Amino acid sequence: MNDAELARLTDAAETCEMSIAAFLAYAVDKAARDLTRTAAEIAAEREVIDELFAARRHLGRIHGLFNQTVKALNSGADVPHLDAAAQVVADAASRMEDAADALLAHRDNTAEDGAAA
Repeated sequence: MNDAELARLTDAAETCEMSIAAFLAYAVDKAARDLTRTAAEIAAEREVIDELFAARRHLGRIHGLFNQTVKALNSGADVPHLDAAAQVVADAASRMEDAADALLAHRDNTAEDGAAA
């Protein structure tokens, strides 16, 4: 558990006027009572994270290809669709950043909703 997670847990327990141990026991029991939902939420988040890491790997490969393209351009080669390709990559990177931000916002909202419950 990182510092931010511990702080959310501590705040949630205090808000509920419970010890951390009691709050954790309650939260675990609640999650265990609806394993289908709990498993689905965990699986969905893991799938999103896996896709973000895959997209990051692809962008890394694209970075390498752009380096090769720049080297070719510096050698006098013609790359007629470079601007369009660069725009597609920039759009993909922007969508990936938006998806990561949405995932983090969802995690923060879920943590806040859990603390308010």
